[in-house]
Amino acid sequence: TKHDMGGDIIPYFVGQGEAGVYDFTLNDIPGSTERDRTYWRDVGTIDSFYDAHIDLISPLPVFNLYNSEWPIYTRQSISPPAKFVRGENDTVGTALDSIVSSGVVISGGVVEGSVLSNDVFVGNGSRVIDSVLMDKVNIGEGAVVNRAILDKNVKVPAGAAIGLDHELDRARGFKVTESGITVLAKGQLVPEPGEEELALSARNLHQVPDAVKAATANYPEIRESVEQVAAVHAETA
Repeated sequence: TKHDMGGDIIPYFVGQGEAGVYDFTLNDIPGSTERDRTYWRDVGTIDSFYDAHIDLISPLPVFNLYNSEWPIYTRQSISPPAKFVRGENDTVGTALDSIVSSGVVISGGVVEGSVLSNDVFVGNGSRVIDSVLMDKVNIGEGAVVNRAILDKNVKVPAGAAIGLDHELDRARGFKVTESGITVLAKGQLVPEPGEEELALSARNLHQVPDAVKAATANYPEIRESVEQVAAVHAETA
């Protein structure tokens, strides 16, 4: 791109002698700590964009979403609350180590280490791992999405596998970054899976119950309130 802030725009102004400098260490932000007061992240590449999202799901992200004295104002989606429901055969809808936005429905699927934007649907027996899903992404029954960014309105058919086989991803027209992140553009079509792809998804689904049990055992305080998380931020300054 010729419109990247760090790679194009700022160097252009520097070359023109028109660049100004602001010292973020002088920021006066109510409720901030020395740890998060000067946060800055360049998201000019796909990998850095992915990393910035995944950073948010860590127990103590440097970008503090929990500072009530300095809220982040943005356009809010007019969506119902997120919902986690049982799917067929009493499969439990679960999200661990993840951020789940308004309007999300996890119906018997498992979400791990991921960021789900507004109105995402995760179907029965499916699995989303280490991924970033934009608004209104739909994950079909038994599908697996691993280390991927899916832009708005992508519909993943039942049994499909994304991010498990990079050659398969490229053959379907998906972009794969050097670090192995599979990227689907806004509304990009995902072909119906063939027999080999269905088998690939199935091999990565049988481990879901073990992963859920392990995560629950490792994070007994996973239901910490927002107030508790904010307090920990302050204590670690």
